[in-house]
Amino acid sequence: MSAPFSAESVLVHAGSRRIPGEPVPPPLVPASIYHSGGEPVPGRGYGRESNPTWEALEAALGEIEQATALIFASGQAASLALMLALAAGRERVVLPADGYYGARVLADLLRSYGVHPVHVDSCDLSAVQAALTEGPSVLWAETPTNPLLRVADLSALGQAAAAAGAPMIVDNTLATGLLQRPLDWGAVASLYSLTKAASGHSDLLLGAVVTRDADLLASLRAWRSAAGGIAGPFEAWLALRGMRTLPLRIARQSQSAQAIAEHLSAHPRVNAVHYPGLAAGPGLALAARQMPHGFGPLLSFELDSAKAADAVVSASALIVPATSFGGVESAWERRARWAGETAPPALIRLSVGVEPAGDLMTDIDQALEVL
Repeated sequence: MSAPFSAESVLVHAGSRRIPGEPVPPPLVPASIYHSGGEPVPGRGYGRESNPTWEALEAALGEIEQATALIFASGQAASLALMLALAAGRERVVLPADGYYGARVLADLLRSYGVHPVHVDSCDLSAVQAALTEGPSVLWAETPTNPLLRVADLSALGQAAAAAGAPMIVDNTLATGLLQRPLDWGAVASLYSLTKAASGHSDLLLGAVVTRDADLLASLRAWRSAAGGIAGPFEAWLALRGMRTLPLRIARQSQSAQAIAEHLSAHPRVNAVHYPGLAAGPGLALAARQMPHGFGPLLSFELDSAKAADAVVSASALIVPATSFGGVESAWERRARWAGETAPPALIRLSVGVEPAGDLMTDIDQALEVL
């Protein structure tokens, strides 16, 4: 489907072919081989190269950002393909010190292959510029960051990256392409863990890269096929089905997260709350410019101690104690329980689901009463 329709309408109809007699929902195609004789048909030689179900999902993702998407077995598989595709002539990967720790783990694993990770404060533009001028680099950005929800200036980062000749990658998992479009701010690619808000039902692992750069796209496609980090057709079908309701889910989750963040800000047992939409937050004006339609489902807050945070997480009756975020069910955890995470010890990360905000606040208040 093409313009002038909105991304919301595109997602509802993504992958559907208006042909009499064909099913309206895109069908699941569980195929590893195709009829092939003589000269191979591009994209239909073998199941590791393409799949009609992948293509329907990729079309939906690409339409949101007016670009082309490739899906991978996971967000980490997509990240690895990006790092490898951009490695030629570049040894340095400049990453946010407080972003998703999985990206830092991956970059560290690549040290023995010549990759040099550099951790910086992405909100400190001078520090980013200094890091980029020390050698050929890739700028790996994330905003809002996970789990502290800090907001970096994508326009300024994009300009700094362009001045240094460094491609900028933006992990846009938290915002999704509906709330923020990094390609419009100078990114060469948007990175996604589709496991989270995009699919929204906590029942699959998938990743994706969205780009307008034809050369990068070709390199990513080659790495995906050769290395085998491919998506299963069933997972792709589930993700496409989930994305049909993404506009409804992300709007409700953003509204509820805003209300809960404001509620927690006034709670006597809560020491700090991290959410881009808080009036007291330093990144509110910037976040509103980059994310004009909402600030997403994720927030975090801090208590007095790790022991207190563990007790609160265990005391919930409605919110699920679990990792990940963006699902229809609300989930929380003490984030520092994971090795390698840089979150404060007493920080609880809360992924707001689609339950009524009032119910969630009741559950949170009851859990905080254990302190």
